[in-house]
Amino acid sequence: MAFIYWLNSTLAVVFAILALTLWILMRREQKWSHSIIAHLTYIAAMLALIFVLRQTAQHIVSDYKLTDIDPDWIDTTSAFLMVWVTTLQIFQLINRITHSGINRGNDPTSARMIARVLKLVIIVIIVILFGEHFGIGLSGLLAFGGIGGIAIGVAGKDVLSNLFSGVMLYFDRPFNIGDWIRSPDREIEGTVVEIGWRLTKIKTFDNRPLYVPNAVFSTISLENPGRMSNRRISTTIGLRYEDADKIAAVIHDIRSMLKADDRIDHKQDLLIYFNEFADSSLNIMIYCFTKTTRWAEWLSIQQDIYLKIITIVHAHGADFAYPTQTLYMQKPEPEAQA
Repeated sequence: MAFIYWLNSTLAVVFAILALTLWILMRREQKWSHSIIAHLTYIAAMLALIFVLRQTAQHIVSDYKLTDIDPDWIDTTSAFLMVWVTTLQIFQLINRITHSGINRGNDPTSARMIARVLKLVIIVIIVILFGEHFGIGLSGLLAFGGIGGIAIGVAGKDVLSNLFSGVMLYFDRPFNIGDWIRSPDREIEGTVVEIGWRLTKIKTFDNRPLYVPNAVFSTISLENPGRMSNRRISTTIGLRYEDADKIAAVIHDIRSMLKADDRIDHKQDLLIYFNEFADSSLNIMIYCFTKTTRWAEWLSIQQDIYLKIITIVHAHGADFAYPTQTLYMQKPEPEAQA
């Protein structure tokens, strides 16, 4: 009997040291520590440790006639610990593989959705395999799914609606993580940070988190400017009426300037036309698209083009109009002399 206790103690110490060493090493940013083999080795060491402790506890209960401790309770507790440790490590491994894939350039939306599905599948498998051990029978689960499922469906209608809407967001893909979205129907605008089972997290442009239930996206119109192929420059400049004879030359030079700019997408519409007799100005419409979709770069290009337009207008001796009114004063007629 003493030999068994000595052997179990030795094995417990060995497995505990091995598990602790692996746990510490896996906390470091090393490539091998994120591998499947490292996690499986840690799981094996922890399971072996729990198994040795279980055997030791059973020997103690049997040898010392401890009637207050039920052997079945020891089996249930050890089984629960084994399942708990295994599940946590598998979930951690899935998370690390997901983050590694995202860092390598994989689509974060797909990676995180696949990770969630894998975790759900693992939970279902664990319940099916170990449910009987914890008193959860398969027939009981089926009965719960039939009767209790109806009650949950009625009580948690909104939760289920958000859940299914989240699944449809994944398949329809109106947006991905990192996209800039906005809704003309609601005050929703910002960058998508996370697409969860129930909520989608959006970071607004003032860096405030906005949590939107997934079901909302099935009832609103949604714009995804993040998927635009070009950004538009659209403006109207107004020249004075006394510069009417210079408008044709100004339009020609502005059009030539835009056609020579390689930052402008010449496959898109390029429209520069005199299009309106306004109250105080002769208006010229300018409409074109940049190749870039980055906001800061687009602002820089637009600013540069506007400055060039000012130079062109002034080079022709013309100037920009501003609201004016002309007042005609009539001279009083001279009074007749008596």
